[in-house]
Amino acid sequence: MLHFRAAKSIGTLLCLGFLHINTTFARAQEIVVGDTLRLTLPEVEKMFLEKNLDILAERYNIASGEALVEQARKWDNPTLITDQNVYADKGFFQHGHDKNGAQQGQVFVQLQQLITTAGKRARQIDLAKTNVNVADWQFRSVMRNLRAALLTDFYTTAKLQAVGQLYKENAMRLETLLKAQEIELAAGNIARKERLRVQALMVSLQQSIIENEQALADAQGELKTMLQLSGNTFVQPVLPETEPANEPTITLLQAVDSARHNNTNYRIEEYLSQYSQQNLRLQKALAVPDLTVGPEYDQASSYTPNYFGLTLSLPIPLWDRNRGNIKSADYQVKQEDLRLRQAGLKLQNDVMSAYQKLLATVRLSTTGNTSFYTEYYQLQKNITDSYNKRQISLIEFLEYFKDYQNIRETQLQQTLQLRLAKQDLNDVVGVDVVK
Repeated sequence: MLHFRAAKSIGTLLCLGFLHINTTFARAQEIVVGDTLRLTLPEVEKMFLEKNLDILAERYNIASGEALVEQARKWDNPTLITDQNVYADKGFFQHGHDKNGAQQGQVFVQLQQLITTAGKRARQIDLAKTNVNVADWQFRSVMRNLRAALLTDFYTTAKLQAVGQLYKENAMRLETLLKAQEIELAAGNIARKERLRVQALMVSLQQSIIENEQALADAQGELKTMLQLSGNTFVQPVLPETEPANEPTITLLQAVDSARHNNTNYRIEEYLSQYSQQNLRLQKALAVPDLTVGPEYDQASSYTPNYFGLTLSLPIPLWDRNRGNIKSADYQVKQEDLRLRQAGLKLQNDVMSAYQKLLATVRLSTTGNTSFYTEYYQLQKNITDSYNKRQISLIEFLEYFKDYQNIRETQLQQTLQLRLAKQDLNDVVGVDVVK
């Protein structure tokens, strides 16, 4: 009697849990149905490029760098120096001529222009241009990383939706079975423990449904943020269920060579190394004194009433020869050289790793097992009827049910892994080498 009451209590709890979880799942499904935005991969990429604020903001770095290139081309402004008498012989600002026609009051005017030597301006322009190149590749890096995150969320959403549909179909089959079992239990044709096993399977399935919906909500949140969407809009990826198991169109060596020209992180390191070398040349040029030259005019303060002269100014490099900055720049060149070598080694290993992972994923692709999954799907649809007709036992029914769900989830996961493996290789190379 105690055992029967315990079983009855467990059954009641399972039923209550099933009803609560089923209601939650129904609400989640209602949200998906409302404001659904169906997008293909080209459409979602187009929207991403047009609306993503991170990309729009990053473009300003390039424009800012180009403005600095123009600024580096400009010459230094000339300097105007003047000196005039303010008070003399009880008079203020006495200039011009006295009553006898003689000049009175001093006027001194000098114009100076700085002329840089040793190609300093050209080197500063080179630095500014390299900064633009760094900003350009940083922009590409941001865009590539965001696009990778976009595709990951897009593909993950498609996979989670397919898993959700699988769970929903299985839940409907179990619900039909539970209704039939309720009648059989009332008639005394089955034991309560048999119904409890199916109810436990239903509760476990509904828990999987909730976890899947939570993961789907996370992927949707990130996807909508990158597409600048808000509210209850649901992005539904329009993708084929299977992914073609295509291998790269180039060899591994070709992929590494292509990556050296297109990988954003490596190209940034290249330009940073170039920047350090250009900075070293600039620091050496700064050790050469610059020349200041200009005309001057002096009235009434020299051996002649109107003096015209030419001024030349050249600092003597006696104490400061810019040696500290030159030495620091030289160390930076050596540092960036090591970083570039490290970046090259990492790039080669990353390409090799992504290339091999894709080949392994292609070999294990399930695209060639279409007939197997179709036949297993038909088998799974028939096991409920077979169980109701007592053609198979409860244990066999549970095993078939769980096996199909696991196999179907594996198929969807392998499709996702194949898509992500293609994406990873394309990202590390910097261009699409596999479709």
